[in-house]
Amino acid sequence: MRAEAQTNVEAIEKSLALLAQRMDRETAQHRLEEFNARVEDPTLWDDPAAAQKLMRDRQSLVDAMASYDALQRELNDNVELIELGEMEDDDEVVAEAEAALRQLKERAAQKELEALLDGEADGNDTFLEINAGAGGTEACDWAQMLQRMYVRWAEKRGYKVELQSEEAGGEAGIKSAAYKISGPNAYGWLKSESGVHRLVRISPFGKGTRETSFASVWVYPVVDDNIEIEVNPADIRIDTFRSSGAGGQHVNTTDSAVRITHAPTGIVVTSSEKSQHQNRDIAMKALKSRLYQMELDRRTADINAAHEAKGSAGWGNQIRSYVLQPYQMVKDLRTGEETSDTSGVLDGDLDRFMAATLALDVSGKSRAEAQAED
Repeated sequence: MRAEAQTNVEAIEKSLALLAQRMDRETAQHRLEEFNARVEDPTLWDDPAAAQKLMRDRQSLVDAMASYDALQRELNDNVELIELGEMEDDDEVVAEAEAALRQLKERAAQKELEALLDGEADGNDTFLEINAGAGGTEACDWAQMLQRMYVRWAEKRGYKVELQSEEAGGEAGIKSAAYKISGPNAYGWLKSESGVHRLVRISPFGKGTRETSFASVWVYPVVDDNIEIEVNPADIRIDTFRSSGAGGQHVNTTDSAVRITHAPTGIVVTSSEKSQHQNRDIAMKALKSRLYQMELDRRTADINAAHEAKGSAGWGNQIRSYVLQPYQMVKDLRTGEETSDTSGVLDGDLDRFMAATLALDVSGKSRAEAQAED
């Protein structure tokens, strides 16, 4: 076996070893049998929240086992093909198997990163907020571009996307939008997106000048039912108002939108896409999630790092730059990860940036250290 192929095999084996360690491969089958036995319990759904958690945990284990087995099987098959091709002097078979190993190495590394999503709330669903920053109409349009980018990313992963609230811009775009995104590790992946995103382009609004726009993104986990967050009723103010959407299906014709203000922290959350009762429930859950995020920030240095540079949506607080003119480049200012495929990124191809930030967090390197290496 040639040196490159051997190096790829060793890298894949290393990833498989980490995957086996993360899911405790030796006990995985026994734990799955226990899950299956509990699923057969006729009283399981007497407690819907506990039942849903059990089903999520079971599916997570099933997926981890299936992924590990598929990677291991593909590795063995291609190693055997290389050995067979070398024995028979069939260079074409060897070349195909070596190419397959290169692709397998990338997939195994991706699965390894996913296995590192083991933070306290990484497996949770998430709330995502987008707010236009400095730049007026240009910024509102940029916020809407980000809105589309994240919706496309989530849909490609098969996540459920629910619009919680939206405020239209004065002339174009949106001033703000809030979503709930549900799916495996939704928060773990999206948490790296918190911060200010900068756009440089030629204005599409007839100016013909190069404009710089900003929008901020804030991501925080949906609190599981088994996590107790106490909110003193005396600390909150609940207001109802008429939603001011951009039109179409998102317009409310009654005063059903709800805004909750938490006095001790200044947190404000809104929901305007459902009935007043549902909006109140959604907003309260969002408030509890924000409070929980604050607690995570105090206790978890990695999550603090993801939010440390958020600040105001303007110069000096950026995590990623999107340049469309005079050249095309998207660059993450924390990791140095970059690509000239701006259209792909704006169409939701964000995994490479998220993975790079996750790897940086796992390595324990600071933003300054990563930039120095770059």
